[in-house]
Amino acid sequence: MALCRKFAALFLLLAGVHLPAWAQLSSRQPKYDPVQWSLAFDPQSARPGRRVVGLLKAEIEPGWHLYSPTTPAGGPIPTKIEMAESPSVAGWKLFQPQPNRRMDDNFNLETETYEDEAVFQLDILLAKDASLGSAELEAQVHYQVCDDRLCLPPVRKTATATLSINTAAAAAAPAIPDGYMEATAAAGSALSAQAASGGARPTPLPTPQSEGIVQFAGIAFGFGLLAIFTPCVFPMIPITMSYFVSTQAGSKKPSFVQATIFCVGVVVLFTALGTIVSAALGPFGLLQLGSSVWTNLFIALVFVAFAASLLGAFEITVPSGLMTKLDRLAGRGGTVGTLVMGLVFALASFACTGPFVGALLAGSIQGGVGWPIFGMLMFSIGLALPFFFLALFPAYLSRLPKSGSWLVRTKATMGFVILVVAVKYLSNVDQMYQWHILTRERFLALWIVLLALAGLYLLGLVRLAGDDDSSIGIGRLAIGGLFLVLAVSLMPGMFGSRLGEIDAYVPAPEYSGLTSASFGSGGSETAWLKNDYQGALQIAREQGKAVLVSFTGYACTNCHWMKANMFTKQEIAGALDGLVLLELYTDGVDDASLANQNLQLNRFGTVAIPYYAIVRPDETIVAEFPGRTRDVEEFRRFLSAGPLT
Repeated sequence: MALCRKFAALFLLLAGVHLPAWAQLSSRQPKYDPVQWSLAFDPQSARPGRRVVGLLKAEIEPGWHLYSPTTPAGGPIPTKIEMAESPSVAGWKLFQPQPNRRMDDNFNLETETYEDEAVFQLDILLAKDASLGSAELEAQVHYQVCDDRLCLPPVRKTATATLSINTAAAAAAPAIPDGYMEATAAAGSALSAQAASGGARPTPLPTPQSEGIVQFAGIAFGFGLLAIFTPCVFPMIPITMSYFVSTQAGSKKPSFVQATIFCVGVVVLFTALGTIVSAALGPFGLLQLGSSVWTNLFIALVFVAFAASLLGAFEITVPSGLMTKLDRLAGRGGTVGTLVMGLVFALASFACTGPFVGALLAGSIQGGVGWPIFGMLMFSIGLALPFFFLALFPAYLSRLPKSGSWLVRTKATMGFVILVVAVKYLSNVDQMYQWHILTRERFLALWIVLLALAGLYLLGLVRLAGDDDSSIGIGRLAIGGLFLVLAVSLMPGMFGSRLGEIDAYVPAPEYSGLTSASFGSGGSETAWLKNDYQGALQIAREQGKAVLVSFTGYACTNCHWMKANMFTKQEIAGALDGLVLLELYTDGVDDASLANQNLQLNRFGTVAIPYYAIVRPDETIVAEFPGRTRDVEEFRRFLSAGPLT
């Protein structure tokens, strides 16, 4: 049974709103701050109403870089420097040294940075009625530092220095040295604008080495291979291969060259779709769409339409006029003809590949700007690879199974699976609005019914229009039986039992229509406060504890996984005893979610979820842990920083 659940979790991975590894700050980041700040005044004394320059120095450890206040928007958080309010200060301006402009691999754009040391100059105008004597002035800094591998969470710090205010001070006004430029308010307040709008901080682009995109690439490539076995694609194999072979009659050019050109046509079309999505939305738009109610609803409706098409309700077709024009170009032969033939094939197969493409593009918006492009690239490679292989080894063409009723059954079975995915996206909408229509029990009931229907259909016990009475082979029997086993394995979850990895994709036990819902026997339930930050702090003061703040989301699969599979571990549950537990949801449509998002952005400089922080009753941040982890000991060490005793 456990094996079936793991298979189901892998099989339905795309159904979840997966926050990829690159979108989460590294949990192995250094626990120190590589930047030290100091403030001094030049001159050290000044008359009331006069100007004085504050020298704010940042000493940066080797290997790290600090972003300038005017670094372009859409990437890292710019350094924000302000003077704290003081009766001695009438106004101020910030001047910054010339930064280094460079391409930042973390964000895939040009940024402005400082290494080793940066001295900012604050041109401060003292108030005319400033009190004589010593005045302690404070500079406030909010900044982010990165190295070539990762970025640390943004930090807020202050630097103070004492200025002597007296009427005997020299009257000469200090000058800003050459090479400095004013840090404009528009650039310096970019973070404030984001915070005011509740927007998310853009996150570094994925790299193929990151865990999330490797997993996503594997799914995309697998979908491409799976799309081969659909009624729109599989019958095209012998037709296409006959074209490659025929080109050798009048030329000695190997057919695999033509196959390569054909595959390029397929890859170009699908990769272009991913590029259009990325260009239209950009990295920030992609991140916002991933947790948007309307995006999840749109994806669900699109999947329902695709499923209806696969089940035979209607046919998705490309406009005939476009296909006719492309057919004429393909008929000219040669390199251009073969390339266009690849495009025609890709368009003609869209009736069956559309659900795969839609699913991948929907899943890619949870990643970054490179994900739709990379996903479509891997999908098209998987789709085109068999054609290239058969061009190299045409003898294997005769060994392929003949087209027949099995293709129709494959298409219909995919329709049931697409409906399973659609239910997940509808559930995201339901949880964001907290309607409690698709409770855990109803959600699982729908999944069980759909998976059972797929299994019964393959076993011939459920029939659709156009099905024949062909006998059931061993392969069809095995796959049909597997669907039924998956359906049965979900039933305990309707009564509160754990579902392992699948718990990341289904509503949590507390999102239940049963008053006695729990994790079942052997599980441990821990009481969490919800969306009450001040209330949790008050309880912490009364009980002498720290608060474990969990920034989470209704549609966040990694958040659900952590709560179902990490917090229920015996060693983790024991470490929670000395903490007040608080969940702050950030992806709902209510005022509480907006307030929680702003709290997370302003206090911790990120809106990535899951995100965990241990906060003392005086709101001092003790420790932070971003993202999901499977390392129990690592997470236990984080929690061990919490107890106040």
